[in-house]
Amino acid sequence: MNIPMFDITKDDLSAFKGKGPAFVTFGEVMVRDTPADEERLERTRTVRLSMAGSEYTLAMALSRFGIPASFITRVPDNPYGWQVRNIARAEGLNTDHIVWAPKTEPIGRYLYELGRTPRVTTGWYQRMYSAASKFGPGMVDWDAALKDCQLFHTSGITFGLANHSGYAQNHNLEALYEALAAKPEGCKVGLDFNYRSTLWSKAQCVEAMTPILQEHVDYLITSIEDMADLYDMSAGQYSARQIVNGDFGRMEDDDLRAFMQGVSERFDTEVVAITIRYPDSFEEHRWESAVMDAEGHFFRSPAVTNIVLWDRLGGGDTWNGGFYYGLLTESDPMRRLQKGVLVGDAATRIKQTLMFDLPIVTKAEVQALMRTSVEGGGKRTAR
Repeated sequence: MNIPMFDITKDDLSAFKGKGPAFVTFGEVMVRDTPADEERLERTRTVRLSMAGSEYTLAMALSRFGIPASFITRVPDNPYGWQVRNIARAEGLNTDHIVWAPKTEPIGRYLYELGRTPRVTTGWYQRMYSAASKFGPGMVDWDAALKDCQLFHTSGITFGLANHSGYAQNHNLEALYEALAAKPEGCKVGLDFNYRSTLWSKAQCVEAMTPILQEHVDYLITSIEDMADLYDMSAGQYSARQIVNGDFGRMEDDDLRAFMQGVSERFDTEVVAITIRYPDSFEEHRWESAVMDAEGHFFRSPAVTNIVLWDRLGGGDTWNGGFYYGLLTESDPMRRLQKGVLVGDAATRIKQTLMFDLPIVTKAEVQALMRTSVEGGGKRTAR
């Protein structure tokens, strides 16, 4: 395989300067509670508080890579809401369009207990009636927020919040359609499917997500398992039932091509991206990804690579950031896919060795790992 070596530390990002955010996204940020005293959650008396959110993490990754990015959410006007804003600002994100809810409204929470082989990780959502679940139309000046936007992103997680809370109205979904009506010409729409059964049923998800996918999404990031489970989609030699039951071996290139072509044709997308995680134990996973565009350009990770985990949360979102970086900084159809995969793989492998969700990763260390992965050997040095 002929794999180009990209030097992202020398990328010319001058085209993004002097304008509004080129990347805009919205979603929920949760306060994450993780035991700090080695106890189980039910016995802990000391917890580490951190911020967690799919779109928040993704926007932060792009901002740290030099892409002007904006994050929009609805949070209570209290110290936790201020912390969401302050962390975002510290990482270079535009926060001009954050919506402030009354200080008494709850912020979503995620109670998270890290596992160790053979004990699995456990987590509990507390997202019902959260401030972000009521983020709706009329709250943001989307014309201003999306003025210079080149890529507008959202996640399927966000649209499950209404069902999770038992609302008759899906506020976030209505806000999405308001934003789509205001996006400038040429602005692409990306979506991470991210199905969460703890938020809504498969039927509810399919009903809400299918029109978005078919009518609006240009770049779809998903998993083989979600598409097999919710849309009965196969992958080459493997049927949807085999995939859902875990009764399959290594996916060959032809299997992945067939899968992504099927997804692209069904939803009329420009690019389909998938990430594949092989959890050998809690502490050690293997990782790869693959992408294909509607013209048939296909690229897969050069190798399945190992990760010795510290904390996997935020890993997929960090990959998304690296992938989008490739799409936003390259114009050649094949090179943008290659760059997206290579940057995404390196960034997520580093992130998953860090505690907590946020991608405190530098371009230099991503570049060093990319070089090692592509060229082999050498020292992984970065400043």
